[in-house]
Amino acid sequence: MGEIVVVRHGATEWSRSGRHTGVTDLPLLPDGEGDARRLRPVLAGRPITHAFISPRTRARRTAELAGLTDGSVEWVIDPDLVEVDYGAYEGRTTKEISVELGRPWSLWSDGTVPGETPGETLKQVADRVDRVLDRVRPLLAGGDVALVAHGHVLRILTARWLGLGPEAGALFPLETGRYGLLGFEHHWPALTGWNTGCP
Repeated sequence: MGEIVVVRHGATEWSRSGRHTGVTDLPLLPDGEGDARRLRPVLAGRPITHAFISPRTRARRTAELAGLTDGSVEWVIDPDLVEVDYGAYEGRTTKEISVELGRPWSLWSDGTVPGETPGETLKQVADRVDRVLDRVRPLLAGGDVALVAHGHVLRILTARWLGLGPEAGALFPLETGRYGLLGFEHHWPALTGWNTGCP
């Protein structure tokens, strides 16, 4: 049985400064491209048969530089893997939001509020990633499946893989250019590797 390789895109200007990046389509920084290139030999050493990629530029470029779109892997762009829609919190840092509210803010307990976009609840994101997992599970019989996307959406997907509520994504920080492994222990879904970097 294969594993799910969850890959967070490389660094962008906003990820570097801690600004929440949902619908804004930013490119990778040069060192973000370096992050993606360092993933290539690691991913090439795994039996990856399929890749599902967020449509955002930062994820697509990461997948390309990591070797997932060069023809050796069957890949698709999956809109269900876009990042959380942060609504009015788009482009803002946790510190800025907390100052405005006069108390610490957390996506995991407070959620989003409408702005130029409606924002999303954790439940709405969980519904999206549950659909992704429904598509991925049958493919694991043939090897690994890579998911190239964004920090919060992949954390929620990880929680759902483990049978937890979406708010449990708080437990799984994932840095840019890092990957995690979702597999099995005795046929039970398990976290088999997490927040792993490349040399």
